[in-house]
Amino acid sequence: MKDQKEVVKKVIDYIEQNIEKEISLDNISKSIGYSKFHLNRVFAEQTGITIYKYLQNRRLAIAAEKLVKTDKSITQIAYEAGYDTQQSFSFAFKQVYLYPPKTYRNIGIFMPKQNRISLYYSCMPKHYKFISEIKEIAA
Repeated sequence: MKDQKEVVKKVIDYIEQNIEKEISLDNISKSIGYSKFHLNRVFAEQTGITIYKYLQNRRLAIAAEKLVKTDKSITQIAYEAGYDTQQSFSFAFKQVYLYPPKTYRNIGIFMPKQNRISLYYSCMPKHYKFISEIKEIAA
């Protein structure tokens, strides 16, 4: 379990350090030394989200912040977020933030939908969690 969390931490660190560069699952797997299938499986098990979705959501969160805090054009922000067109960026942005980029900018309040994932190691024995769940069911 601890080894899996270390692998996930390495993936997150790689993504965060290269967030504004072109990132592919192949690049991440080569950098970390695991197969992309293993990485994606472990990442999803530990975080509840795929590597691709995490990367997309992080880039959209950065884009949302830029929309509110800068005067950059939406097209420029779209390209910086890794989208080929403003239309594809607007579609993805609206799915996550519920508003098109222009409306979100006009609202002027930045609320990230995906912060950097932080992993922690639990010191509690696994059976303690199981006992807690039984108590909740019994109550």
